[in-house]
Amino acid sequence: MLDTTTPATRPVNPRFSSGPCAKIPHFSLDMLAGSPLGRSHRHAVGKTKLAQAIDLTREVLGVPADYRIGIVPGSDTGAVEMAMWTMLGARPVEMLAWESFGEGWVTDAVKQLKLDATVRTADYGQIVDLAQVDFDRDVVFTWNGTTSGVRIPDGDAIPADRAGLTICDATSAAFAMDLPWDKLDVVTFSWQKVLGGEGAHGVLILSPRAVERLETFTPDRPLPKIFRMTKGGKLIEGIFKGETINTPSMLCVEDYIVALEWAKSIGGLPALIARSEANAKAVADFVDGRDWIANLAVDPATASTTSVCLRFTDARITDGEAFAKAVARRLEKEGVAFDIGAYRDAPAGLRIWCGSTVEAADVAALMPWIEWAFEAELAAQG
Repeated sequence: MLDTTTPATRPVNPRFSSGPCAKIPHFSLDMLAGSPLGRSHRHAVGKTKLAQAIDLTREVLGVPADYRIGIVPGSDTGAVEMAMWTMLGARPVEMLAWESFGEGWVTDAVKQLKLDATVRTADYGQIVDLAQVDFDRDVVFTWNGTTSGVRIPDGDAIPADRAGLTICDATSAAFAMDLPWDKLDVVTFSWQKVLGGEGAHGVLILSPRAVERLETFTPDRPLPKIFRMTKGGKLIEGIFKGETINTPSMLCVEDYIVALEWAKSIGGLPALIARSEANAKAVADFVDGRDWIANLAVDPATASTTSVCLRFTDARITDGEAFAKAVARRLEKEGVAFDIGAYRDAPAGLRIWCGSTVEAADVAALMPWIEWAFEAELAAQG
C-alpha cells in the first residue's frame, strides 16, 4: 500500500520558481530605502547608482578589467538580441541549441537575420558535442539550459586562439557557475535569476574582441535605437559607465545592488556557487535513492545546478504530462512549492530552482513532499 502520510516539515520559503527567482534570504522592502526614487537616472545620483551596480557586478563575478559591462533594456533577451543584431554577419555562424531559449536564438539568426548559419541541436537533457563546433566561426549558445536542466561543464572545448566570437547567454548560470571569461566574448544575463532581482533589465558584458567587432563591422540591416552601441564607428562608452540607453527602474537597480552586497557579505562568487551546488545535491541525493523519478539531464557531468529538471519514470503513470501537472498543483495547494512545473516546451516533469538565493534546508524539506504528492497522485489515478 502507498504511504501518503503528510510530511512533518515544510520549506520556510516555498518559492522555487525559475524566474523571477527567490529573493535573497531575509529580504525586506526596507532594504531599498536608498533608492533615488523620483530622480533622473541621468543626474549624478542616478549615474552613481548605475555605476555602482556595474562595479559590484565586476567585483562579484570577477570580470576582467578590460571587459565592458552595461545595463541594457529587455532583460536577458534584450542583451542577447543586441549582441546578435549588431555583431553577427561578419563571418560564418554556428548556432547551438539544447533547450527552448537556444532554439529562440536559432530562429532569430536564421529567420529574422537570415544568416546562413550552421545549426547544431540536442534533445532536452543533453548538449551538443562541443568538439564538433568550429570556433573560428561566431558561436551563439546558452551556458545553462534553463528549461532543459543541462549546462556546459567547463570552457575546455573553446580554444583560446579562436577566430570567431563566442556569444554566451548565461542568464541562469551567472553568479552560480564559474564562467571562463577568457573563453567568452559576449556574456548576457538578467539579475532576476540567480540573485533574485526584479525583471526587465539585462546585463551585457563585452570582451575587447567583441568591442573590436562592433567598431569594425557595420551590419547590413536597420538597427533599432535600443540596439545601437556605436556612433561614428566607436563604442558608446557611456553605456558601460551607467548612461543607459533607455530609462531604467532605479528601484530595481537598488534591489540589484542590495543583492550584490549580500553576495559579497557571504563570501562572493565561491560562496554563491557553493550554495547552488548544495541545493542541487539535495535534489540529486533524493533522486538517486528512488526508481520513479530521474534527472532530465542524461549525463550527470552536464546536469544543471540551478534549474534542476526532473521527470517521472514510473510505468504506472498513464499520462505523463497530466500527472506532472497534478503533482505540481498538489504542492502549490499545500503551500510547499510554487511554480515548479516543467517549462511549457520541455518534457513533462518538475523544474526546481536551486540557485544561490534558495536555502538548502528548504530544498531538503521539499523532497519528502514531492514523494508525498507522487504517491497521492498515483493513488488518485487508481
